[in-house]
Amino acid sequence: MTDLRVTTIRGTDMVLDEAAVQGFQTSLRGPLLCPGDAGYDEARTVWNANIDKRPALLARCAGVADVINAVNFARTHHLLVSVRGGGHNIPGNCMCNGGLVIDLSRMKGIRVDPARRTVRAEGGVKWGEFDHETQAFGLATPGGTDADTGIAGLTLGGGIGWLSGRYGLACDNLIAADIVTADGQLRHVSASEHPEHP
Repeated sequence: MTDLRVTTIRGTDMVLDEAAVQGFQTSLRGPLLCPGDAGYDEARTVWNANIDKRPALLARCAGVADVINAVNFARTHHLLVSVRGGGHNIPGNCMCNGGLVIDLSRMKGIRVDPARRTVRAEGGVKWGEFDHETQAFGLATPGGTDADTGIAGLTLGGGIGWLSGRYGLACDNLIAADIVTADGQLRHVSASEHPEHP
């Protein structure tokens, strides 16, 4: 690995030295990909084939600790950041040129609580995967019209789906979320906990 040219939040270029990138890579449980690495082109590909962005760093997060480390690294180095959930994102905002992509697509945990009629799901889950788990218990949530759409992006964008006419938008059915804020803090957000965070 050599020094790496990256884009900052101000849109300017700068160089990250090899030691900084190696330190970041060591802090992650999931892989960190750079241009030229095996799997880089596949990881930067999204559903909309017209999107051809080339991030300098692609952190394929394996869990919340990786997300926190990626946010902290980006803040320390003033990096341009985008976040990829399911990767269906039509306008391609989940990818960035020259910055850091915090890639949640490998975070696929889903836990259905049939007694409470709730589901906990990680940011890389797609609606088809979500529906597969909930339907085993006779449950459903308003989601997207395409099984390949990620639950995170669709829900945060409102979320119109087949059940919306009767049960509202996906966002209307979100009761809580775990988020990592720009200062690298994990927050559990709900109507009663940290309601100031959107």
